Amino acid sequence: MKVGVLALQGAVREHMNMIEKCGAEPVAVKKVEQLDDLSGLIIPGGESTTIGKLIRRYGFRDPLLEKGQNGFPLFGTCAGLIVLAKTIEGGEDPHLPLMDIRVQRNAFGRQRDSFETHLHINGVGDAFRAVFIRAPLIVEVGEGVEVLARHKDQIVAARQNHLLAASFHPELTDDSRFHRYFLQMVQAYQHKHPVETK
Repeated sequence: MKVGVLALQGAVREHMNMIEKCGAEPVAVKKVEQLDDLSGLIIPGGESTTIGKLIRRYGFRDPLLEKGQNGFPLFGTCAGLIVLAKTIEGGEDPHLPLMDIRVQRNAFGRQRDSFETHLHINGVGDAFRAVFIRAPLIVEVGEGVEVLARHKDQIVAARQNHLLAASFHPELTDDSRFHRYFLQMVQAYQHKHPVETK
């Protein structure tokens, strides 16, 4: 099972380590052609506006939109969550408007306001150590979006069918449970859409 990490900007290596730890094959995705060999893709943290520009510059936008509309599993963490959102507060144009959520950038403040906490995540478990760094917030969810986790009654993780999003950085801990949860989604997709080996 090959799972990609979009390697245009952000915490790529940490996600790849987690994928490997979970028993799948990680792929650093720098070219659009690589998408055809994958059963799922993680869009990592970084800077959402920059990632959005690079997605357009390197021709990823249309293929990812098409794949995302056809059930291909995508997992956005921190900035990756913003990239997947249909609506971004403050007037920023959406990048890959696939997930029916409205998000607020830097909702918890700047770098110095970074923090860690333990969360209950539906389907994942209790006491999950969540690292928040200049984290966005899911302000509103549409129909069909399941809220997976809250921090002080604010939504910090959600799922919409094959789309998964987290405000925090699950790759910056030793806890692989959230990545294993995503890989279960990838496995379900792979059973329906086997990748042809070249």
